[in-house]
Amino acid sequence: MNNHQVQVAIAILYQENKFLMQLRDNIPTILYPGYWALFGGHIESGETPDIAVKREILEEIGYNYPNFSEFACYWDEKVIRHVFYAPLLVGFNQLVLNEGWDMGFLTPEDIREGNCYSQNAGEVRPLGPMHQRIMLDFIESDR
Repeated sequence: MNNHQVQVAIAILYQENKFLMQLRDNIPTILYPGYWALFGGHIESGETPDIAVKREILEEIGYNYPNFSEFACYWDEKVIRHVFYAPLLVGFNQLVLNEGWDMGFLTPEDIREGNCYSQNAGEVRPLGPMHQRIMLDFIESDR
């Protein structure tokens, strides 16, 4: 690991074979602007990935789940992604989107195709390539 890599904790949240994903803000200065991606974010100094993922999910959508399971770790030259998963045990209408342009349930078909319609954007938006790869690995895994 080099010091230039950012560490993030992200979560695959599933409900009835659909996956909750965030449409990232369409701001050119962020990674994957306007792309569908997994919820989560930076691991703060002194935080472990499992603590970070709980905090991020609570901050971003108001979902408090006690035990995320570890799925895998993905990295490239810029980012180390600690990927966790958990069932989403509340209704969509009980979630509050505090960060991002939109959120929605994507089906395995949406994920394979690599895009999904967003109500808020009013158009079909692409999945972030790394997030699509993570999701395909997850769908095909026998976790």
